[in-house]
Amino acid sequence: QVQLVESGGGLVQPGGSLRLTCAASGSFLWINDMGWYRQAPGKQRALVGIIARGRDAYYADSVKGRFTISRDNAENTMYLQMNSLEAEDTAVYYCNAKPRFLGGEGEAWGQGTQVTVSS
Repeated sequence: QVQLVESGGGLVQPGGSLRLTCAASGSFLWINDMGWYRQAPGKQRALVGIIARGRDAYYADSVKGRFTISRDNAENTMYLQMNSLEAEDTAVYYCNAKPRFLGGEGEAWGQGTQVTVSS
């Protein structure tokens, strides 16, 4: 089992910055890919970016150059640094992780954290 807890969401003005954190805990060997997704009102959940265990990262075009994903494997924690925020970034942000167990790989989601970009 694995639990993911996001934190760091809130209200920020356009052009501002926020840093989200995703902390994983539970009984797993290690975590492979981790990722951030977001869901805006009335829209489907969409990928923000993914970071591999080796720290190679992939980003959606809409956030490339503004958002940075990083992770601390020793602490089983992932971060999302969001800069130059725009109103279109308003959404609930979800953490996703693929933990490795003895029997194979699993998948877990966090509960989500709200990010609102507004003046």
